[in-house]
Amino acid sequence: MIKNDKKAHILIWIFSAIVFAAVVILDKMTLPMQLGFNPHIFAMLSAAVNSIVSILLIVALIFVKQKNIAAHKKTMLSAMVLSILFLVFYIAHHLLTGETHYGDMNHDGLVSDDEKVAVGMIRYVYYFIISTHITLAGIVMPFVLYSAYRALIGEIPQHKKLVRYTFPIWLYVAITGVVVYLMISPYYIG
Repeated sequence: MIKNDKKAHILIWIFSAIVFAAVVILDKMTLPMQLGFNPHIFAMLSAAVNSIVSILLIVALIFVKQKNIAAHKKTMLSAMVLSILFLVFYIAHHLLTGETHYGDMNHDGLVSDDEKVAVGMIRYVYYFIISTHITLAGIVMPFVLYSAYRALIGEIPQHKKLVRYTFPIWLYVAITGVVVYLMISPYYIG
């Protein structure tokens, strides 16, 4: 890859802005369609992809600690490709199912006082996890892209500085994506 910081900056920020805007806008939209299958399968696939990405990130860390740079690079590129697949599944799920409310045991789209009591304090744990997951996912994307760019153009000291912060955030986002799925999936309709 050829170094072109100006072009890279523009592409990274445009891509990050488009993804962020798409997630925000499409999260508020629902396409009323009869698919012939349960569209919550996309949420399960997203969680599966996040699980694999979590494992790949840890394996990539092991590879780089072992100085196996070629395996590290392949593993990290795999994690990035799978993260794009995650995004496709995430958007498909939200477009096809709409919003699910944590604690909505009777699936009426509302969480009554009785349902809040039944769920208890775990609601606040869920809201903490989901809010940090979403916030950090939005923040970390351009830094993941910058980290990859720095590595691909051979600026390893700059890459190392970035990944010192980017790696744990990306790992947290991937793991909490699975946790969010496990917590919210009992409230899916259908």
